Order: sequence, then C-alpha cells, then structure tokens
Amino acid sequence: MTPAPSAARASAYLDHAADTPVLPAAAEAMLAELTRTGNASALHTSGRTARRVVEEAREELAAALGARPGEVVLTGGGTESDNLAVKGLYWARRSGPGGDPRRTRVLVSAVEHHGVLDPAHWLADPATGQGAEVEELPVDGEGRLRLDALRAAVERDPSSVALVSVMWANNEVGTLQPLREVVDLAAEHGIPVHSDAVQAVGQVPVDFAASGLAALSLTGHKLGGPTGVGALVLRRGTSLVPVLHGGGQEGGVRSGSVDAASARALAVATTAAVATLEERAAALSALRDQLEAVVLAAVPGAVVRGPASAADRLPGLLHVTVPGAEGDALLYLLDARGVECSTGSACTAGVPQPSHVLRAMGLSDAEAQGALRFSLGRTSTAADVALVAEVIGPVVERARTAGLALVSS
Repeated sequence: MTPAPSAARASAYLDHAADTPVLPAAAEAMLAELTRTGNASALHTSGRTARRVVEEAREELAAALGARPGEVVLTGGGTESDNLAVKGLYWARRSGPGGDPRRTRVLVSAVEHHGVLDPAHWLADPATGQGAEVEELPVDGEGRLRLDALRAAVERDPSSVALVSVMWANNEVGTLQPLREVVDLAAEHGIPVHSDAVQAVGQVPVDFAASGLAALSLTGHKLGGPTGVGALVLRRGTSLVPVLHGGGQEGGVRSGSVDAASARALAVATTAAVATLEERAAALSALRDQLEAVVLAAVPGAVVRGPASAADRLPGLLHVTVPGAEGDALLYLLDARGVECSTGSACTAGVPQPSHVLRAMGLSDAEAQGALRFSLGRTSTAADVALVAEVIGPVVERARTAGLALVSS
C-alpha cells in the first residue's frame, strides 16, 4: 500500500530585508531579454536593440526614482554602488577637477552597512596608501544619526571633508535617518552626501531630485528584482573617479558590458515597487504591528529596537532582542519550526560577534547577542504571524535553557 502523502509543513519567510521574491513581471521581462543576443555597445542591429532595452530601462528607473536618465549608472548591486560612491567621490574630491589633497576626511554614520564602512576603512588603511581618515559618527538609542555630532565634525574643519555617507534606512533596526538635515548641513560647506538607499527604495518615498544628495545606491533583489544588478544615481555635474576601468560604459563611470536583461528586470521591479508603495506600506505596517504584539506577548523580556514611532522606521521590519538567548540559536530553532528570519544583516550572518549597529545604539554585547530581525514583504500574510505566535514561545524557552546549560557546564 502506498503511504498517504504527509501534510506540507507550515512555513513563514520573514527575511525580506535580505532577499525578497522576484516579481513575476520582472522575471518575465528578464527571461524575454535572455533569449536575445546582442552587446549593448555593438553598432549592428542586435547591439542597437540591446542598447535600446538598456536605455529604456534607464529612463524607467529614473522616472521611478525622481532622477534624470543620465544620472542612473547601472551596477552589479548595492555593494558595488556603495564602493563606487565612497571611493569615487573620495578620489574625485582629492585629485579630480577642482580637487584638494587636503580633503582626507570621510564622515559616515556608525550604523552604516558594511558596503559603506568597509570601503571607507579601506581608504584609511595605511597599506592602501589612500590617506583617508574615517570618522564614524554616533547615533542615539534608536539608531538615528546625532546631527549635533555631524555638525561638530564638519565645522571642525570643513575644507578637509571629502564626503559624508549616511544611509536612508537602517537594514537591521529600520531607522529612517534625517537625510534632509544631513544634506542641508553638508551643503553649507559644499560637501557631497551619498546615501545607501538599498532598504528604502520601494519601502518609503524616495525622490532623488528633491533629496539634494550627490549619490544614491540601490539594488534589485531587495525590491522584487534579480540579484546581481543595482544602480548608483549620480547627480549631474558630480565628479566621480571610476573603480572599474575598461570599455568606458555607463558614461565612463562603470566599465563592463551592460547586462540588458537584468537592467530591464530592475526597471520593471522598481517601477512596480514604487507604484504600489503606499498601499503595501500600510499593509506591512499593520502586519508588523501584529507580529510585534505576538512576540512581546510570548517572550518575557523581549525588547523592540529602533524608533518607537512607526513613522520613523521601515514599515515591514521588526527587530527585537531576547535576553538570555543567543540569536543564532533562536534563528536555527525557528528555522526548524518553519520560520525563516535573521539575526541582522545577511552580509555578516554567521560572524560570531555582536552587531555593530546595536553596539552603536548603546547595547552591551550581552544584550546584542539575542538579536532577531523579522522583515516582511509582498508575500507576507497573517498566516506567517500566526506561525510565529505558535512557535516563538517554545523556541525561546529552549534557547534559554540551552544557554543556561552552556553557562553551567
């Protein structure tokens, strides 16, 4: 006798801040272009066809982001865009047209993604010979940049500041940064500002023209596009030294054959995410509030991290710390029960050290060790919240018991 099929295990994917499902329309657009042959730099018919796809995608992206088409530089993702902005602006401000070798200081918030922090510190590493001085600016207990610290850092010697980089929205606790104030302050001294907007685009309104930013980074796989494609939006007239050299594509800013299929999919996904933003943000905020209530009710001592006001954080992100439990233990136990989430940034997952974001917010190492990030997206439902409600209590109890056993052994 053939055994009856077992019932499918309930599951909840709650790690959309790390990667969100590709939109069907974006996948269809990409697949259609993958069947075509043609290098967008070639002059024959196939090449011109590919070039038209790229330029139409650029126009669509610009329209969705409040930018000019000529300001959109296609890249291989958010990390490349961040590197291009931080290194390129630094080099241009020191040695480009109108550059000044005294501009050695790079000001960044202490809660930046490593896509910004690591290239900044690379510029400051004596082994690279780049001569930068990196200053990580403090944040408050909600993860928000302290504007008084930024002003003090800038005004100490404005002529020595090469650039400022402050993310639009934090990837771990969801804090929206006071970018308008940052840009206005920097503009008083002619200092360009870059923002990593990887988590913001498609989640909150982003208007590049109105922002006053010199540069903005985004990536496809956070908003329904494919992995491996992104963009740097670079304000017209902003000088930037390339990181990659070769064929001189993307206006000489980013060499390399342009991936027409990915560019098309990125444009489709970004346009859709921006067009449905208001409705989706309202739905995600409501679902996140339900999830927060469930977690706090089931987990004694759990603390929500990030801004107290929902208006000051991303709509679909909930970050909590659980005292007496290790974040990695919680993650694996939840995964075994069908709930997929994270302990923070996916780019540093598995690294056995407390989050630099939580440390910057004033948490001790012990407090930061019990971190969990739940991030919701387009496919999230009330059933996901219900599954968390069912399993979170027993999971935390088991993780705490395991932690006590390790301490006593």
